[in-house]
Amino acid sequence: MSAPYETYSIEVAGIKRELRLFAIKPGVRIAILNILGDTELVQAVGKALAEKLRPQNVEVLVTPEAKSIPLAHALSVEMGVAYVVLRKSYKPYMGDALRSETLSITTGEPQTLYLDEKDRDLIAGKRVVLLDDVISTGSTLQGMRLIMDKAQAHVIGEAAIFTEGDRAKWSDIVALGHLPVFIDEQ
Repeated sequence: MSAPYETYSIEVAGIKRELRLFAIKPGVRIAILNILGDTELVQAVGKALAEKLRPQNVEVLVTPEAKSIPLAHALSVEMGVAYVVLRKSYKPYMGDALRSETLSITTGEPQTLYLDEKDRDLIAGKRVVLLDDVISTGSTLQGMRLIMDKAQAHVIGEAAIFTEGDRAKWSDIVALGHLPVFIDEQ
């Protein structure tokens, strides 16, 4: 039985998947990678990214909520380092949280990222890698960098399963692959 929607085939870390194409605005579509619940893929890409990141002597991984959390966990286990999640909503137990704003490509809406007060000491002065599932516009990375600056962390690298869009823009990103942006011809 075929899917009622168009997909884009990928192979990463020896795993094949069909990613659904999703319109982010008229005439522009992206392939949606959703690793939530995909243990096989998460474990495989966690091992592959760990091999690429090991030489950097990473002390802490930092990731935004929510789709990349399983990746951060798998990578944390592989590398034996801690990870921190930047939350997308503030909860009172987070205390004196640091914050920054970003724009999501998938929702087109502004988002705020928060660093829980308890995690500030964990990353202050540490060698951190910013981690996401897909890096597309760089907006989330920018918000993460702002928080890391405020928290006095040393960002030594940025990593993702895939980069997306203009490949040349992401030459410094440690990634396992690249996804195109699909522009419909008029």
